[in-house]
Amino acid sequence: MRAAALYTAVGSLLLTTLAAAPADSAPGLPDRPGGPGSAEFRGSVLAAARAGAAGIRFGKCPAEEELPDSLRCGTVTVPLDYARPDGKQIKLTVSRAEATGKNPRDPEHKVERQGALVYNPGGPGASGMFFPLIGVIPEWKRIAGAYDLVGYAPRGVGRSAPLSCKDPKHFFKGPTQAPAHPSESFKMERIAEAKAYARGCAERSGDALRHYHSLNNARDLDVLRAALGEDRLTFMGASYGTYFGALYATLFPSHVRRMVFDSVVNPDPGGVWYRNNLDQSAAFEARWADFRAWVAKHDDVYGLGATPDGVLRSYEKAAAQLAAEPAGGKVGPGQLQGAFLQAGYYDDYWPHRAHALSAYLKGDPQPLIDQAAPVTEAAAEAENGNAVYTAVECNDAPWPTSWQVWDRDNTRLARTAPFETWDNAWMNLPCAYWQAPRQTPLDVRTGPGELPPVLILAAERDGATPYAGALELRRRLSGSALVTERGAGTHGIAGGPNQCVNAHLDTYLLTGRLPARGADCAPHPEPRPAAPVGRSLKASSGKAAQGA
Repeated sequence: MRAAALYTAVGSLLLTTLAAAPADSAPGLPDRPGGPGSAEFRGSVLAAARAGAAGIRFGKCPAEEELPDSLRCGTVTVPLDYARPDGKQIKLTVSRAEATGKNPRDPEHKVERQGALVYNPGGPGASGMFFPLIGVIPEWKRIAGAYDLVGYAPRGVGRSAPLSCKDPKHFFKGPTQAPAHPSESFKMERIAEAKAYARGCAERSGDALRHYHSLNNARDLDVLRAALGEDRLTFMGASYGTYFGALYATLFPSHVRRMVFDSVVNPDPGGVWYRNNLDQSAAFEARWADFRAWVAKHDDVYGLGATPDGVLRSYEKAAAQLAAEPAGGKVGPGQLQGAFLQAGYYDDYWPHRAHALSAYLKGDPQPLIDQAAPVTEAAAEAENGNAVYTAVECNDAPWPTSWQVWDRDNTRLARTAPFETWDNAWMNLPCAYWQAPRQTPLDVRTGPGELPPVLILAAERDGATPYAGALELRRRLSGSALVTERGAGTHGIAGGPNQCVNAHLDTYLLTGRLPARGADCAPHPEPRPAAPVGRSLKASSGKAAQGA
């Protein structure tokens, strides 16, 4: 399920016991995939015990991580295959900023340390290595006072046993087309590309490819918990991080201290991942409409149309011109769509994208080139993230293997949600031709008293992870509470501009208290129209780095 990898509120502020679990640590799971009694579960217990004994040797971060000296880095060792814990081992990279012990509201008194807060930004395919830097941001200083902030790169990502499916030199293509209603010949071209990509994943990774999936990400998280010396885990996952965080809560409920799920992937096993992606495309259509309504409201600034339909006509005019003559030889309709998809994730992109479109239609293509052209320097990172995304989602669950099913479902959806439907389909189509075995999705579910109370955060109009996913997770995790930002759609709301949301986050992480029946927060203010401030909001690939 594609979602930006990952900016969220956290990313926007930064840039773009030995774990020997008792046999009953996951009540009711013996018959579920990976539950107690399975070889994988026994392997995870052994791996966590080993990691707890070894710990993590934190030291200076390697130069290739490009992290400041204020952070310390280390590695944790996990089995490639938990069913064979004595077999091949891989190392996951970890970063940490120790708790400051300071309370910005009461500088005279030292704050008691509460342990480590582990964060995952989503993807699949995103690295959390930069996360500990968030502690310098005002919205995070109270949490940083009480917790060591810990980020890590999941298996396959960055230097953590990296995956690759094609030569990064050939990863970015541009300019490209992005038809909302593709021709049969265009479809055949994309089918061929999807088959080649799936074949490349298999050839470049071999038998190891099958071990990159969400259940193993959850098991890795428990090994990391043990290596950090934590009897129980305090975890915050955004977007895709909510999915394998929910798997963790189901597999290891007795190992949970506190968990925050920010912008929730729907965990219903019947939707993982094919149906979830269709739902995502439908939700992006509504968010695309929100963006166009905002631009129309500021027609005096941008001149793109006084109505949402008028803004759409301006966008389509630009797409047609770019199809005939790509901007700077790099930006075609595909790159345009990718850049504007990011506006569906984060409304702080709205002024910059609107300005770029306006300038382009007035004869100045440079802002659009700056924001939408592929960043070739990031090709290796982007290719790695895409490979991990594809491997995890394709491995996680069965996908339709008949092109006729994909064609039928996406043709039907594109009639009402043309903006992202086919682009999302092409992103996931390699899963139709995947050569590795599929996992059976875990039925995420905990009963009363099995899991400590957890906090769920969601924006009502989130396009990347539709709001129904938050409602579903609340239903499945007994005792959880949902905080909703009403009337807003930014993807990832923890630690962002909404002080109501942040107050609930602080209260929960610092005291463990949840709002009794959840809570509603008014939306954060809409962005103000403005010209871009530079290249900081440039797209990473000319195609939005989607991910959940």
